[in-house]
Amino acid sequence: MQLAFDAADRLVELIEERRGPVPVEEAARALFALAWAPSGLARSLLEDVVAGDARLAWRGDCVGLVAPPERDLPLEAARFVVVDLETTGLRPARAAICEIGAVRVEALLPAGTFQTLVDPGVPLPPLVAGLTGIADRDLRGAPCAGTAVCRLLAFAGERAVIVAHNARFDLAFLDREVELLTGRRLASPVVDTVGLARRLLGGRVSRVGLASLAHFFGTSARPCHRALPDAQATAEILVALVGLAQERGARTVADLVELAAPRRRRVYEKRALVFGAPSRPGVYLFRDANGQALYVGRARDLRARLRSYFRTERQRPAVEAALAAVEDVEWRVLGSELEAALEELRLIRDLRPPANARGKRGGRAFYLRPRGGRFVVSTQPGPLGPIGSRRRAERAARALDGATEQELAHLLAGGPLPRLRARLSDLSECLRYEDAARLRDRIQALEDVVRELAALERLRAAEVCFLAPASEAGFRRALFLARGRVAAVRTLPPGAGAALEVRVGIAAARAAEPSREPEDAEVLLLLGSFLRRPPPELVVLPIGEREILAALRDPRRAVA
Repeated sequence: MQLAFDAADRLVELIEERRGPVPVEEAARALFALAWAPSGLARSLLEDVVAGDARLAWRGDCVGLVAPPERDLPLEAARFVVVDLETTGLRPARAAICEIGAVRVEALLPAGTFQTLVDPGVPLPPLVAGLTGIADRDLRGAPCAGTAVCRLLAFAGERAVIVAHNARFDLAFLDREVELLTGRRLASPVVDTVGLARRLLGGRVSRVGLASLAHFFGTSARPCHRALPDAQATAEILVALVGLAQERGARTVADLVELAAPRRRRVYEKRALVFGAPSRPGVYLFRDANGQALYVGRARDLRARLRSYFRTERQRPAVEAALAAVEDVEWRVLGSELEAALEELRLIRDLRPPANARGKRGGRAFYLRPRGGRFVVSTQPGPLGPIGSRRRAERAARALDGATEQELAHLLAGGPLPRLRARLSDLSECLRYEDAARLRDRIQALEDVVRELAALERLRAAEVCFLAPASEAGFRRALFLARGRVAAVRTLPPGAGAALEVRVGIAAARAAEPSREPEDAEVLLLLGSFLRRPPPELVVLPIGEREILAALRDPRRAVA
């Protein structure tokens, strides 16, 4: 079902990009990566996607967006249903509903309540049981989630406006159950009291949590992490906020929904810069009006990644600043995520974009160097590094103070760690907890550094070939890692010509000189992440002509 939701989201984005209905053939080609599709086949492929999403509708031989729902109902005449859920966790895919509470508000007055426990089908986590006071025995004989949600929808009735505090959370669980029941998501207008409070209260409250707002408005119902009391408190808050909204001129449900919606980020208007980005791996560059690179990134799916920057959610501060100044977005399609990662690292080194300055990839590397019987952190390359974090390097340097020559010689095997752990135990037994905490943090940093250096040494000893798709259809890219460096990168054509390229790559790997250069170390650490978790399209092989050619002939490893 998640695939259907993703397809619907992509289809909505395509219609928005085209600024109107899209021919059915074009929509099918975009969603299903088809070279060509006749009208009848395209419509049959899209039928489930369009039927399963309330935002989409057929427009003759095109697919378009439905007209906005009728939300011109006056606030005094609207029926609001305030919902609160208790769940076993935070993610609908991994957690389940264990209680539902709701309050129906008509003519801005309470008009009924709904409450039911729900059998989640799994034991309650101790944290949830302690927070809510609900025990597993209370849930025995309770209805399943589907039945409980059906009863909630019957209680709400038609044309109800759904209200929740942090509605995104509750609606995610409700949408999941409604989709399982009907194949569609909820299409009712939604009001989030969190967004409404932020918009209407301004600086009058420092927090907009349910307990804080209940205290601010003096509600009779007190939030207590149970569904019905929390829904009752939210309903009282809603009525108070509606009054404030009316003072600002809100008259209809549409006005209230608009006030409650997250404020659109200024960069949202720049989303047209990424229209046309393909759903392919690659790198992208944000450039300012003078063409200077502000940020470099990589993506497995350029289209999805670039679109994500211009949604409601804010990015980290450096990227947000780059987005504010961006005037052009450049992308380069590559054959695989591996090739994109290497190209990203190269571009960051060459261009030094300001928004990447604090990132690990292509950022400053740190080394530990002895000085006057102690260790200091330096950016000058040395044998003890590279280390990605200055703070971790500084703590590790303090842990190494006083280390003997023998301990340093055996650093990758633990070095002074056994002695430091014994010291930590002594400090704890002597109740010197502050000193013990400082030493604990230094030991942790040194353990991390030792682990990184040991992993780097293993990578320097590795001799492997990475086989990934090339950007050219039917071709492969072979990357040969040997002697601590990328010894060769070859493009393998289909057919007999691949054998010659493989032999050239193997010869280069055999002739490569050992390297301990910092730049090669950064590449090694990057490749190590792909060795640990290779993506589906990546094949990792020993450097041998027979093994590589056999992988090229294997249809299960053929280029898509």
